[in-house]
Amino acid sequence: DGCGHTVLGPESGTLASINYPRTSPNSTVCEWEIRVKPGQRVQLKFGDLDIDGSDSCHSSYLRVHNGIGPNRTEIGKYCGFGFQMDGFITSKSNEVTVQFMSGIHTSGRGFLAAYSTTDKSDLITCLDNASHFSEPEFNKYCPAGCVIPFADISGTIPHGYRDSSSLCMAGVHAGVVSNTLGGQINVVISKGIPYYEGSLANNVTSKVGPLSTSLFTFKTSGCYGTLGMESGVIPDSHITSSSILEWPNQTGQVNIWKPENARLKRIGPPWAAFISDEHQWLQIDLNKEKKITGKGIITTGSTLAEHYYYVSAYRILYSDDAQKWTVYREPGVGKDKIFQGNTELYQEVRNNFIPPIIARFFRINPLKWHQKIAMKVELLGCQFSIGRAPKITLPPPPQNKNDEKNADFMDDFIHSVKTSLQTDKTTFTPEIKNTTVTPSVTKDVALAAVLVPVLVMVFTTLILILVCAWHWRNRKKKTEGTYDLPYWDRAGWWKGMKQFFPTKSAEHEETPVRYSSSEISHLRPREVPTMLQTESAEYAQPLVGGIVGTLHQRSTFKPEEGKEASYADLDPYNSPIQEVYHAYAEPLPVTGPEYATPIVMDMSSHPSAPLAAPSVSTFKAAGNQAPPLVGTCNKLLSRTDSASSAQALYDIPKGQPGPGTADQLVYQVPQSVAHPTVSKDE
Repeated sequence: DGCGHTVLGPESGTLASINYPRTSPNSTVCEWEIRVKPGQRVQLKFGDLDIDGSDSCHSSYLRVHNGIGPNRTEIGKYCGFGFQMDGFITSKSNEVTVQFMSGIHTSGRGFLAAYSTTDKSDLITCLDNASHFSEPEFNKYCPAGCVIPFADISGTIPHGYRDSSSLCMAGVHAGVVSNTLGGQINVVISKGIPYYEGSLANNVTSKVGPLSTSLFTFKTSGCYGTLGMESGVIPDSHITSSSILEWPNQTGQVNIWKPENARLKRIGPPWAAFISDEHQWLQIDLNKEKKITGKGIITTGSTLAEHYYYVSAYRILYSDDAQKWTVYREPGVGKDKIFQGNTELYQEVRNNFIPPIIARFFRINPLKWHQKIAMKVELLGCQFSIGRAPKITLPPPPQNKNDEKNADFMDDFIHSVKTSLQTDKTTFTPEIKNTTVTPSVTKDVALAAVLVPVLVMVFTTLILILVCAWHWRNRKKKTEGTYDLPYWDRAGWWKGMKQFFPTKSAEHEETPVRYSSSEISHLRPREVPTMLQTESAEYAQPLVGGIVGTLHQRSTFKPEEGKEASYADLDPYNSPIQEVYHAYAEPLPVTGPEYATPIVMDMSSHPSAPLAAPSVSTFKAAGNQAPPLVGTCNKLLSRTDSASSAQALYDIPKGQPGPGTADQLVYQVPQSVAHPTVSKDE
């Protein structure tokens, strides 16, 4: 009475104590006898062992024996809380006896173990999950019996399973291994996803799972494509049934739930049998000329809320001629395989065939249902091609008696060819192809699989090149704006900027400043934008004595190198064109001043004018004559300690005609300039 979950397969299996993983009851015993094929040996691996060992394994223990019966010999006796054993317990023969004894105790989960033949060196237990392994890809062998009620999985194929899921139980859910037989799994670890879906497949329910750091999937042969029920590749004439449900609705219209309605995901009613009993069936003819490797089946109920019909259990039968039928069974099992169907009318339930079925005709035989037999289906698998015998071209029959020997020879030749063809047909290795499309177009699948990615890469590269070129061109235009330096005249930029740096001190001799606009008199307003883009903007800051002043930011004059400045220069503003744009000027804001910023002079050290004398104009009059100066000073000295003097040349406001008399040339000194104080004593 101490036996718990137990599945003993021909090459592997799983066994556990009663009530595992909860505390095992007191005073219980269980004994398992394990046999594998003669010539092989058995290896045992503990997934968990938690047995009270306070009395040194006297009343509670797990004992392993070589052999079965009275001649068995003990291999070992094990107990203890959280007992760990990394290796295997290996027998000396093909038979092993495992004995569990539970005495009086207050705690202890019991045990769970797996076994297999010794050639499965990568055996794991049903409790192992992906987080127990650090490799990004690995192969392991799952024992039979890993569909256990106390293990959980989250996820489904093809998206993957949460890393906390049991590897072997997920393998059964994915259809990679059989719960009855066990098998090899190839696991690939990848980055986790935020949400894991739940589904029912192969009698295993996968739960919805939250975000995880990693997930795992399985590498398979790829033979899991749909075979044409949903897509319509299988014609209506190839779908038949034992009976058809016909019934009138409230309006008197007859509803017929025909077998061709049994296409998965098709809107509308399903196929339904007229009589609900165990003798009903739905038959699918996959192809007239080719067989199909059946890897699985997906079913749903009626999908109509007002008709809550579905099939909860069924059998699968298959045939090559639709006359002799074989019920699907798993290897080593002496009874028919009963597939779990739907538990409600909407959910898609998948079941896999391990090993696969190779046949032309499939029949679904419902055994249990809810209210009425009604279902929609899709078959999973791939094309199974069989080579055809070549046509034989016979020579013409003999025309006379002399050709009888040749005719006998041809008969022998034909007989030998037929014999060889028959031999080839029975020994020909089938070619299995993965396909989910019409068999007639499978030859183009390989070509399309190569061409499509190549074309996508080529077009993507061209698009990237065009985008980069467009971006580079726009960036180039942006850097060369209307008021920026042209890219071919970048050298002049530094030459102009050096003039703004304070390279000369205040004690040095002042350099004469001259303003000339030789081009401005010949420049028309419409030509200004072109000049602004083609000539470098070289501006110079005049160096003046006394209080060192600077030109305003919006100064519109261009310094020009050359001869000494004098009042005899022509007036650059005396132009017949009234509205003039300076070729080197930056546009002035609307709120800015119209005239150039006056240069501030220090007049404190120069001879002062009489008290009643008016202020001296700082602007140059039009014409070639120098403006008369009112006062005692003939010229302005820029510095008191300078050995030489310089004359400053100033322009009148732009756009104003020159005054006719000297009296009109007198302007008030700006208020910001301090007036010199002249005493009456002088």
